[in-house]
Amino acid sequence: MWPWLHRLGTPATFFVASQRWLPWLWAVAILALVAGSAWGLAFAPADYQQGNSFRIIYVHVPAAILAQSCFMLLAACALIYLVWKIKLADMVATAAAPVGALMTALALFSGSVWGIPTWGTWWIWDARLTSMLIQLFLYLGVIVLRGSFASRDSGSRAASILALVGMVNIPIIKYSVDWWSTLHQPATFTLSEAPPMPASMWIPLLLMVIGFYALFGALVLMRTRVEVLRRESRKQWVRDLLSPHSDSRPGQNSPAGPVSTEGDH
Repeated sequence: MWPWLHRLGTPATFFVASQRWLPWLWAVAILALVAGSAWGLAFAPADYQQGNSFRIIYVHVPAAILAQSCFMLLAACALIYLVWKIKLADMVATAAAPVGALMTALALFSGSVWGIPTWGTWWIWDARLTSMLIQLFLYLGVIVLRGSFASRDSGSRAASILALVGMVNIPIIKYSVDWWSTLHQPATFTLSEAPPMPASMWIPLLLMVIGFYALFGALVLMRTRVEVLRRESRKQWVRDLLSPHSDSRPGQNSPAGPVSTEGDH
């Protein structure tokens, strides 16, 4: 298992493998998002208390869940980069951070839109809202730190440390509704209890969550592939790949000899 993961951590191997994953991720994302949004926005019954305003849940909840998952991905990549010096982990983190920031902003915006008819205001200093706003600042801090150093390695280390420190905020977001008096409702889905809504309402929500995750995976893969090409532009396998007269792929022999992946981690 570890040798396979170590091989996948090589930029050239990842670049080839990710090309096979992208069509599947895009297909799942499009199918799930179209089906979930059509079902949730047009056919799911209105909520008995909130009416049709509850339908923002089909955007707000997936964006909020994904925003937290993405930050956990940043922390995992930071740990791998700092401990094992696998530079692909840093490339993934570089690609994922702006997407996570966008999802956090979408969660905050959709929550504010939802709050107007539900709470009578677009913003209050609720524990969940405040901790999500802090997460947005953490994302922005990670992004800014990467470009604030003359050395890319120094920027990567600083961003990785901030991502690890920022993980403290994830349990605060999750348990804020239990630890403090908050207007937010508890989690819609739990592993131990049935969903507190009929299937006609939670199935499209589940489809939207799946679609958001697949879309996130596709976007991060595409951005990581671009980052790989940018950082590895001087490597022979990239030159062979971009050459208009070359049919060779990364890892295959080329006229210049076999492509070496030594030191690619």
